[in-house]
Amino acid sequence: MRFTYAEAMTHAAYYTPLAQAAEAAGYTSMTVADSVIYPKHSDARYPYTDTGDREFLQGKEFLETLVLCAHLAALTTTLRFTPFVLKLPIRPPVLVAKQAASVAVLSGNRLGLGVGLSPWPEDYAALGVPWERRGARMDECMDILRGLTAGGFFGYHGEFYDVEELEQTPAPTEPIPLLVGGHAEAALRRAVVKGDGWMHAGGDPAELDRMLVRLAEIRRAEGDTRADFEVHVISGDAYHVDGVRRLEDAGVTDCIVGFRWPYVRGDDPEPLHKKVEHLERFAENVIAKVS
Repeated sequence: MRFTYAEAMTHAAYYTPLAQAAEAAGYTSMTVADSVIYPKHSDARYPYTDTGDREFLQGKEFLETLVLCAHLAALTTTLRFTPFVLKLPIRPPVLVAKQAASVAVLSGNRLGLGVGLSPWPEDYAALGVPWERRGARMDECMDILRGLTAGGFFGYHGEFYDVEELEQTPAPTEPIPLLVGGHAEAALRRAVVKGDGWMHAGGDPAELDRMLVRLAEIRRAEGDTRADFEVHVISGDAYHVDGVRRLEDAGVTDCIVGFRWPYVRGDDPEPLHKKVEHLERFAENVIAKVS
């Protein structure tokens, strides 16, 4: 089992020391949250909280995701950085391919690219991208990302994108894992058919169990026997050794763990030293005992 440290919506100055502390403590990866804008007016609901409230996002310090990944990678040596998740279809895929390849090259292949749909229509409007058929658009973005980051010349002709053959250099020496986030049936299927893994965003434990079963069913139906397929989950079971073993038995490869509830309005009141204490204590009590 691998462990990913999750911290988001905190002070921008905390990310570097937290990444360094997580690396020293034995975590495999650190998540990096993605938010491009905060609209002044919106009727959209946030899908991963009970109330659907979005106001907790206002005023939060979100650094651009791939810029932050590159910055943190330059100040660490082994820790992988995993956008959780990059709102892919609002962005130009050729540009994302160049950015992701650059981060992977500079970091020594320490990028696991979590990708997903944005729940905010305002994100699409602000970037000049239609909200309609965003899932099909994302499929094409993933194809283009995979093709361009593989090295050599690549062209693509789809419903949304028309890319004449081109090359982006340098290319990573290893493929960039594309990890699909989302709880809908389409996201689970996309993770198997288009991606290299799935990222769970939390919620009801019973629902997680159902999604893990469904993910395994889709993999069997698609003949997917990849040993390196990644399954990242948020679960209360990850916080004790027996629970980690249960998750392993269910096919989980990576536990995402955090130590505070981030969906609150206003500034994060927890000081940096407390955050470091929490992640180090977990490493001593769980990571060291299951490694």
